[in-house]
Amino acid sequence: MPQPSLPQRIAHRGARLELPENTISAFMRASELGADAVELDVHSTEDGSAIVHHDPAPLAPAGSHGSPRPFREMTLDEVRRLRVGGEPIPTLDEVLLALPAAMTIYVELKGERVERVAIEAMQRCGRPCPIHSFDHEMISRAARIAPDLPRGILFDKGATVDTAFIRAAAAATGARDLWPHHSLVSPRFVDVARSIDARVITWTVNDATLAQHLAGLGVYGLCGDDVRLLADDPARS
Repeated sequence: MPQPSLPQRIAHRGARLELPENTISAFMRASELGADAVELDVHSTEDGSAIVHHDPAPLAPAGSHGSPRPFREMTLDEVRRLRVGGEPIPTLDEVLLALPAAMTIYVELKGERVERVAIEAMQRCGRPCPIHSFDHEMISRAARIAPDLPRGILFDKGATVDTAFIRAAAAATGARDLWPHHSLVSPRFVDVARSIDARVITWTVNDATLAQHLAGLGVYGLCGDDVRLLADDPARS
């Protein structure tokens, strides 16, 4: 698979150091800062809407008691009344329609029943997006719903990622993208990915020196909280 001349710079949950993460304003700001792509998280509501938020439930208001209900038990109308740092929690449809067409949107599938509602949102908006998840079985289910959608699988730090495991996980899911934590990336990992025609997109890269090192190994993409740190070529910053 062809590699870009420079790694793709992916804004992790948007410009989350400046604006509330996973909000439209954070994604638009990431575009202004030169991001090639954004990465976001999607959950499903009880009534089948795809909403963009990292955690499975909203933060509890200060001074409140008990845990807030998870999004899977809330309706979209209830979610629309919530705020993150003063910003509304967007639906996936709203994000897909708001961001520039040239920007890649990587969608992490999280929680229950989310793969179908996320794919339906992409179909409504006419904007297919690469999907990925720590739940590799979810990616396999998504492949049955939308076989042509590019897919990826996440590998957390500390995971065992020997050659056999990487090959088996990619084969089971049909993954185009392998998303290892940056601590897992090595020349061997990149070589194995290339041997199965997969791309390596690594996270969360928040150091310019580390970004340069990973770029030198030949990763396809760098996902970080500040895309300005990912400008391995000063002309791109």
